[in-house]
Amino acid sequence: MHLTLLFFGLSCACGLRLLEMRPEGTWQERWQRSLGLFLFPPLILLMTAVALVCMGPQGQMVRWWEGWMSYWLAVGFLAVAGVLILKLMVEGQRSLRQVHTYSQVALRGRYGRLLATPIPFIAQVGFWRSELVVSQGLLDTFSTDHLDAVLTHEQAHAHYHDTFWFFWLGWLRHLSTWLPQTEALWQELLLLRERRADRWAAQTVDPLLLAESLLQMVQAPELYAETICATFSSATPRNRLEERIDALLSVPEALQPANPWMWTWLLLVCLPLLTVPFHY
Repeated sequence: MHLTLLFFGLSCACGLRLLEMRPEGTWQERWQRSLGLFLFPPLILLMTAVALVCMGPQGQMVRWWEGWMSYWLAVGFLAVAGVLILKLMVEGQRSLRQVHTYSQVALRGRYGRLLATPIPFIAQVGFWRSELVVSQGLLDTFSTDHLDAVLTHEQAHAHYHDTFWFFWLGWLRHLSTWLPQTEALWQELLLLRERRADRWAAQTVDPLLLAESLLQMVQAPELYAETICATFSSATPRNRLEERIDALLSVPEALQPANPWMWTWLLLVCLPLLTVPFHY
């Protein structure tokens, strides 16, 4: 039973990731599809590991070693997951301590941290309550209107708590890096996150200003880990940059009402746990 459950979890995880990832449809459709394909495999592996640990190594097995092998594989997987989350938390706290050494600056009614570099840079850094980090180079080179545009974009990241949610997604990314399409799905989610922030900002600022600002920021450095940083210039390979600019300059897509049944598939990740009461 233990090896069957282990094989079931691995088969579901790998099978879903082998599905073709098509960058088609509306923003909402792409977001739901990519997020589902990204989340489901590592979550079902985690639930399978938890179920095997709860069952323990004992039980009726075809071979005596099957229970112990599956048990220690599950323990090892959960241990790796725990070490990864601790590592990311330590790195995140280190980055935040670095940010707190920067001097504060007032920006259009908000407070941020001033980074002493001539390169234009702006980002939200942190967890649930992220902090705005802006470089001296951006303040020196951007006009008032362009500065308002990028500040509004970063305000969108704070509104959606992107740094917090992508911290956990980043953990799952590291945990499932060996699964097919992990990096491709991660980059897709980063792009769609930026498009969401662009769309939110474009409700109050001129989309053309956002597009122009994006072109000026393509050389901005990556100063902080992606898992705790949401920066205006992220996900800007040429094709992704063109997609963001095209989305800004085109007619906004109509948002569909949220489907309350959209996340019911997440209940499927709990299937391995349902086998625990039947273990003997």
